[in-house]
Amino acid sequence: MHQDRKVVVFIACSLDGYIATKDESLEWLFQVEGEGDNGFSAFYDTVDTVVMGKKTYDWVMNQEMETFPYEGKECVVFSRSSWEETEHVSYRNGDVRSFVEEQKSRKGQDIWVVGGGELLDALIQKGLVDEFIITVAPVILGSGIPLFREGDRSLNLTLKGTQSFNQFVELHYEVKR
Repeated sequence: MHQDRKVVVFIACSLDGYIATKDESLEWLFQVEGEGDNGFSAFYDTVDTVVMGKKTYDWVMNQEMETFPYEGKECVVFSRSSWEETEHVSYRNGDVRSFVEEQKSRKGQDIWVVGGGELLDALIQKGLVDEFIITVAPVILGSGIPLFREGDRSLNLTLKGTQSFNQFVELHYEVKR
């Protein structure tokens, strides 16, 4: 395996740990004053593979965008049901471990896990996430879609660094092995 490829979660959440409201809105996130693109471009340049679950993919595709947001990157969507691949997206239905092992056996840049939910939980459960880059917004939602699902697991992390982007604070953790 090429140890230089990492599985990285790059995501924003509220101070109380939610990635979206119950109705999947991110409007609260865009009401916080950031700085530039809050480190997104610098991070995006470190990945060549984007992986997400079908629910996240559907949310992304329901946004009004002129072009596919991950153009130029390998984009893989995990889904329990089969569906037609597009020029931008390939579909996977299977074990996330074999996917990650396959990706890490190839040379390349890091692998970005987009969104939370079931796919992130499966990756965490199997010990496949290498780093978390979590940007915290100074907002308390009180309820919504949690970044981490309740479960029978624990991870020990090491803080690699912090950055602030005006009102946002980025926390960068590495998973201890």
